[in-house]
Amino acid sequence: MRDITDRVINSADTNCYDGRVRWSPAKSLWFSAMAIGWIIGGSLFFSWTAVAVFFLLCAIILCGGHSLGMHRKLIHDSFDCPKWLERLGVYLGTLVGLGGPFTMMRTHDMRDWAQRQTECHDFFSHGASVLKDFWWQVHCKLHLENSPDFAFPPKLTEDPFMIWLQRTAMLQQIPLAIALYLWGGWGFVFWGICGRVTASIFGHWLVGYFAHNDGHQDWIVDGAAVQGHNVRWCGLITFGECWHNNHHAFPESAKLGVYKGQSDPGWWVLQSLEAIGLVSNLKRPHDLSQRAELRRV
Repeated sequence: MRDITDRVINSADTNCYDGRVRWSPAKSLWFSAMAIGWIIGGSLFFSWTAVAVFFLLCAIILCGGHSLGMHRKLIHDSFDCPKWLERLGVYLGTLVGLGGPFTMMRTHDMRDWAQRQTECHDFFSHGASVLKDFWWQVHCKLHLENSPDFAFPPKLTEDPFMIWLQRTAMLQQIPLAIALYLWGGWGFVFWGICGRVTASIFGHWLVGYFAHNDGHQDWIVDGAAVQGHNVRWCGLITFGECWHNNHHAFPESAKLGVYKGQSDPGWWVLQSLEAIGLVSNLKRPHDLSQRAELRRV
């Protein structure tokens, strides 16, 4: 499978700093509609049971989908599992509301590629002020003047299920919304769909902002325009994704909470699945090739 280093295809004219940030109607209206639906509908149909459904679905979809299915498996291929389990993880990852598998892989890889260069646009580095960065990341897209090409791996381009997920990414909320309505009425829908998607998009941006601007570091990647930081206060609620300095150092590791005291619920789930034979070949930092540019702080 292609990894980040060869999925992004450079040319002599390619760079990651010349470009303009422009409003994206699809991104902006999607987030705004979900946020307004949560504020209004979530208030009108409030119940503590609906709030419990919100937290339950956030845990299942963010951990099983965003962290394990999309990030650690689809993008970094940091463990082995049956095809049906990978597809389930990517399906849950699509339910997060950030985009389908093609969107998530390209967005992730382009950012990683840019951050590994000696210079990159503030959009890639979260280098703008906090309010400006929120507007950029949640409501806009960066259009590079000399963007590299991107080659998706066969596991996406040759899989009808993945293609279908990408084409119907936003529509995937509808079956879940119907199930939630039949289970608990409109309160479950506004909290389980609108609230969850809003919190997931906002939380993804917020953790990303701090993870590239401030926090503990054990490693430096020499020559990289952007360094990762560990955001210590949110290991549990991000399911381990907040240990971003570790991730910059060991991007193909299935274990993100590498050191003592770094809680990584996503890793705990993988260990449980390994114990019952559903996953194998879990990559850890010591299993990866040494990187000459990696330096211990």
